[in-house]
Amino acid sequence: MDGLIRANVSEESRVPVGTNTAAVCPKVVARGQWGAVPPLSEERLQGPACRAVIHHTALWPCTAPPDCLAQLTHIQKLHMQDRHFQDIGYNFLIGGDGMIYEGRGWGVVGAHSKGNNHDSVGIAFMGNFNHESPSPAALSSTRLLLHCGVALGHLHPTYTLLGHRDLAKTECPGNTLYEALCLLTHH
Repeated sequence: MDGLIRANVSEESRVPVGTNTAAVCPKVVARGQWGAVPPLSEERLQGPACRAVIHHTALWPCTAPPDCLAQLTHIQKLHMQDRHFQDIGYNFLIGGDGMIYEGRGWGVVGAHSKGNNHDSVGIAFMGNFNHESPSPAALSSTRLLLHCGVALGHLHPTYTLLGHRDLAKTECPGNTLYEALCLLTHH
């Protein structure tokens, strides 16, 4: 894997106005459902994100809602209190069971990759993927989420998929997840 994966999603995959997005988009656990505190402030992207940046939380595995909810609240507290972010840094987080959790959500500038947040969406897999492999369910849900982002116009149809390490000196998203990024572009 050499980073910079270009997704080739045609304009035809956009959802026509009035279409039921539930047919195209995966279920996402909303902020209120996982107990997020309100952001201190919020900045909106100026258009569709041109890049999707994949991260890992480098924390404990999250394979069921109770573990994931604990990790989400821990991350938000860490980001807001210790790092002085305005909110949790990621736009979305993915559990090992494939459950998708709303971080900042679509169209909001994240705080996930310094200097690269104003044209990207940050998606974090919950767990540490230096040695553990991401689950097929997590990869599948992420692929659906990316497709949904394109369909809804939040992610540019020819977005670039990156691992955090492509933009900064870091091991993130871990070796095994980084190697699996190519699986996220198959439509």
